[in-house]
Amino acid sequence: MAGEQPVENLDAAAARVELKRLADLLGQANRAYHTEDSPIMDDAEYDRLRRRNSAIEARFPQLKRADSPSESIGAPLADGFVKVTHSQRMMSLGNAFSDEDVAEFVDRVRRFLGLPAEAGLQFTAEPKIDGLSLSLRYENGQLLQAATRGDGTTGEDVTKNALTIKDIPHFLHNAPEILEVRGEVYMLHRDFDALNKRQMEAGEKPFANPRNAAAGSLRQLDPEITRSRPLRFFAYAWGDLSEPLGETQISALNHLELLGFSVNALTRSCASLAQMLAHYRDIESRRAILGYDIDGVVYKVDDLRLQTRLGFRSTTPRWAIAHKFPAKIAHTRLEDIEVQVGRTGALSPVARLLPVTVGGVVVSNATLHNEDYIAGYDSTGQTIREGRDIRKGDWVEVYRAGDVIPKIRDVDLTRRPADSTPYVFPTTCPECGSDAVREPGDSVRRCTGGLSCPAQSIEKLKHFVSRGAFDIEGLGAKQIEAFYHDDTLSIREPADIFTLEQRDAASLTKLKNRDGWGEKSADNLFAAIRARRKIPLPRLIYALGIRHVGESSAQVLANHFGTWTAFQSCLIEAKNETGPAWDELLSIDGVGPVMASALVAAFHQDASRALINRLLRHLEVKDAEPTAQDSPIAGKTIVFTGTLEQMTRAEAKARAESLGAKVSGSVSARTDIVVAGPGAGSKAKKAKTLGLTVLNEVEWLELIG
Repeated sequence: MAGEQPVENLDAAAARVELKRLADLLGQANRAYHTEDSPIMDDAEYDRLRRRNSAIEARFPQLKRADSPSESIGAPLADGFVKVTHSQRMMSLGNAFSDEDVAEFVDRVRRFLGLPAEAGLQFTAEPKIDGLSLSLRYENGQLLQAATRGDGTTGEDVTKNALTIKDIPHFLHNAPEILEVRGEVYMLHRDFDALNKRQMEAGEKPFANPRNAAAGSLRQLDPEITRSRPLRFFAYAWGDLSEPLGETQISALNHLELLGFSVNALTRSCASLAQMLAHYRDIESRRAILGYDIDGVVYKVDDLRLQTRLGFRSTTPRWAIAHKFPAKIAHTRLEDIEVQVGRTGALSPVARLLPVTVGGVVVSNATLHNEDYIAGYDSTGQTIREGRDIRKGDWVEVYRAGDVIPKIRDVDLTRRPADSTPYVFPTTCPECGSDAVREPGDSVRRCTGGLSCPAQSIEKLKHFVSRGAFDIEGLGAKQIEAFYHDDTLSIREPADIFTLEQRDAASLTKLKNRDGWGEKSADNLFAAIRARRKIPLPRLIYALGIRHVGESSAQVLANHFGTWTAFQSCLIEAKNETGPAWDELLSIDGVGPVMASALVAAFHQDASRALINRLLRHLEVKDAEPTAQDSPIAGKTIVFTGTLEQMTRAEAKARAESLGAKVSGSVSARTDIVVAGPGAGSKAKKAKTLGLTVLNEVEWLELIG
């Protein structure tokens, strides 16, 4: 995209700024799309931004944010529905925006599986339906539960509503004892037009698009309203199964169709990249006449055994990808430039736009990255837009390619006002007035106010109660802001959350008597806080908001140390970033010097250490549990060295972690097993010197079954 540096050209400073921008944009988009059923952008841009975020994280793993979009699926649930925990997580898809991206996906699959270019590899290609994901659980043929995807782990129980959709069978004949069918709820264009006509005739607001209409209709508290809406359902995947549906994706879909589900007729089997791309072009050419919305084509490895070997990343399968349709463009006026202060003190400029419709969605905001982007050059001095600095009053070209906030692509200099002046980026924090400085080589200007800056304190508290952290029901971003500014029941640091009920009891102005609260809501909040006094170790680590530590990293750290005491002791002992504790920290697969330094610093800065200690007085921290407790390697530390011949190193690591093991990059006295292939050198020798268990690849495969 114009004005956006290629990932390979980013330096660390520019990458840090870009990751902040992406986290903000994608967070807003997730809430608008999944929770409010009111997208602020279209799917193509959303997916492109997620992929760009992942690419930057892959190149700069030490910069991965605590609120990384790559660690999240969906958004928090709305009130009004019973929550359902999915038996298997409902994942999202990685995205491709070009033929080259698809080719790289195919090559990536081959590399992971160790398949040469000449070896056959079959894929399926199917339209990506633009609707609402739904999971249907059948037991002994009976539909027992229907649930939305939610955040991937927990969804909403919409069983009564799903029973009103004619494409969803209530009972299945000759089905597996347990069958969880997954698919998409959508609405035909003709039905959408008729619904909007009825809405307007009744004096009600029309829906923005068929996807919004489908999502809003399925998530009605009154099933009779859902019954009156013409919803459809395509089945395309499955979750929990008591027996396989087939050996391939195609045969499994055929099985679902025989059971009575609607399966998209445009699904094809493809034996080559050329066939995959040809089918993409064919579907794209039919897009306008299909009668329902699609936003791309999904490719999947056809062989289900290979899907199992490929497995999953934290939020996406390795064996599937969505090839999205191109972005959309519009022109509008930049009304103002505002600067927001984030959790780390970063000053992030945001463009306020004259509202414009881009791809069917009205947008009014766009990111401006940082002050260099506004000026027209990057942190290295390289020109982004020759003579095209961005100013208030400019007419700008904006684009979207998904359901996310747009970006500014270019400036129309022919329409620039004669009295226009360059934008001057602030050198003081707009929230607290402290100096805002840029360190050498950094493209981000940061507030120096620290915890005395309200914006930073509030953002840290919002992170603390976010979904992947403490996730306290009834205490979201809006409530945090209100409590922060409350003189009587203030929440200025995490420990204050756990003294709130006690302080309320001693206060003359009870929470239940305040605007927006009542006795029930106040009691529910206090109960939710009490329930979180017992917190799993990975959630606590993530909630602390230590720079570069995301949900995935927090889980890795928790799995490695097992207990809070061990985790804390290591960081305290590693104070000078030398010695056995520091070496142990660096030996953890996925922990680099930058993350390790951030972890150690968090426990050696007086203010942050005191804050953590005050919080711990109110908590019972649950030890980490291996993800697969019944496996022979659960909780053990594994090191792979040398060449593996029956699987790639990436597959071996993924397999070990799926069985509850910790994979390390170096051998130490804490290592349990060293798997040594041909060519193993110093690591194998050190393992023998330490008397560790050393296995060859065959012995390793026998151990893990």
